Parts: sequence; structure tokens; C-alpha cells
Amino acid sequence: MAKNYFERYIWLIDTIRQNNRRLSLADISRRWQSSQYNEDHSPLAERTFHNHRVAILDTFGIEIKCDRSHGYYIEGSDDIKGESVKEWLLESLSLNNLLNESRNMRDRILFEKIPSSHKWLTTIVNAMREGKAIELTYKSFWRDEESTFVAYPYCLKLFKQRWYMLASSDWIDDLWIYALDERMINVVQTDEEYSIPEKFDAEEFFSNYFGVIIGTDWEPQAVKIKVVNSQVRYFDTLPLHISQQKVEEESDEEYTIYKYHLAPTHDFKKEIMSWGPDVEVLSPEDFRQEIKDAVAYMSEQYSR
Repeated sequence: MAKNYFERYIWLIDTIRQNNRRLSLADISRRWQSSQYNEDHSPLAERTFHNHRVAILDTFGIEIKCDRSHGYYIEGSDDIKGESVKEWLLESLSLNNLLNESRNMRDRILFEKIPSSHKWLTTIVNAMREGKAIELTYKSFWRDEESTFVAYPYCLKLFKQRWYMLASSDWIDDLWIYALDERMINVVQTDEEYSIPEKFDAEEFFSNYFGVIIGTDWEPQAVKIKVVNSQVRYFDTLPLHISQQKVEEESDEEYTIYKYHLAPTHDFKKEIMSWGPDVEVLSPEDFRQEIKDAVAYMSEQYSR
């Protein structure tokens, strides 16, 4: 049922947003009757519609507004531009709805697989929206046995084809990351209420990290890299990190220098190494040495 409502929210957002005029409730109801999500082709009740409006605002931060003279609408892209989460969300929802309504195109549009996330994403989002704790059964890749405990979700983050949940729990003092893949065995929403600190800001929390590896083992610091100019446009159009800056005065015809302020975690190290000889770490020295040691070890492996 939760998944069904989530799909309804997606359909409603996209139906209202994609029309070039404002829609009355009767217009929306008629479209709903012909939607592939509506198995019995029943009309959309007014009370259900308004419940969906509230849920969409609470869950996605997207407001379906009402013009008494002309009907319902969602503010245009100009109002959302700059709010990266909303912008990405609306684009994703729109494409998802388009594919579901045009099934004959599915074999011509390919996506990266996100392992198992569909099983738990809706449950966790709903628990966050209602301020309810979850009972989580989880088995880390590094443990032989699974554990079941109560967790309090703070936020969700998509990174490298996987969804992750940042949460607190009674058995770990610090905030912890949990992957919504095969490690997550089961998730059940409980009746226990919780709230996150008022000052918690998810974007700010992750601002010093490249991905989802967090903790006190890595302190944020200045990092400089050298990139061959044949790869510069990739970095300019999709920065590695929000702090990325080009150091024009240190760049030349062959290389461009970029600087960052972040914690040089394992996932950032892997990202740098994935570029091979096209990217070189200049500083800090200990991070440069870490990359150098890893390259030497790889070279030794391939020399056997």
C-alpha cells in the first residue's frame, strides 16, 4: 500500500507540473481515471487529493498550490532552480512517470541498477515524514551475523548507484551510515516517536565528505589535484565536490589545478585513482603518499 501511495504522489506531481495550464480537481480526477496506476479506474476523491497534497509537501517539499479561479498548479522551474534536491527530484519523477506511461520505450532507455533500494526506500521515507523510529535488521559486509535494533533516520543520500540512510540508534553513540541494499534485511516502522535536532542540516553534514564514508578518522583539509586538460571538461561540468575550485594561476597548457576542502576518505581516494594517470594528487603530502603506495602495490600485483 505504501508503494502504491508513493507512485500516486509521483503521478500527481508530474500530471500537474507538466500541464501548460492550471487544472481543476475534475480535470485531475479524469486523468487519474485513465492512469495505469489506477487499476479500477475510479475517480480521485477530493479528500484523497488533499491528503496527497499534504503528503507531497511533507515528503518532497513540493507544494501544490491552488488558484481559486483557475485550479491547481506547481510553481515553475524558475522557483526551484538552485534547489538541487528539488530540481533533481522533479526531473527524476517526471522521467519515471513518462516511462511508466510509455512502456514500449523501456527497452530503449537504460538506467544504472540501484540494488534492492525499492524494498525499503518508501518505508524509511514514510517513517521520516511521520517522525517514527524504525526497527532495522542489518548485516554488514564485515560481520558474520545480522543485528536487529531500533534506528532513528536522519536523512537519505544517493551515492554511486546505492541509497544510504544516516541514522542514530541506541547501540551506537554516533550517527551511522546504512546501505539500502542486500545488507538491509528488514525494515519495519514502529510506533515510537522521535525527532532530529532542529539545527541538523543534511547537506551541511555531508559537505566535508566526498560520499558516504564519514567519521573522525578523516579531518577536512585542503586538497590539490592536477588534471590533464583533456579531462578538464568532465571536472568542470560535474565537479567532484561542492568545494571544487580551479586554480588558474597554477594551471598551464597541459594541466589544470583544482583545489578542494574535504576529508580525504577511502571513497575519495578510490575516485581519484579511478582516473588513472590523468589525475595526480599534489597535496596534502600524506594523502599523496597514500595514493603513491596504492599505485605501487597495484604495480607489484601486475608484475607477478
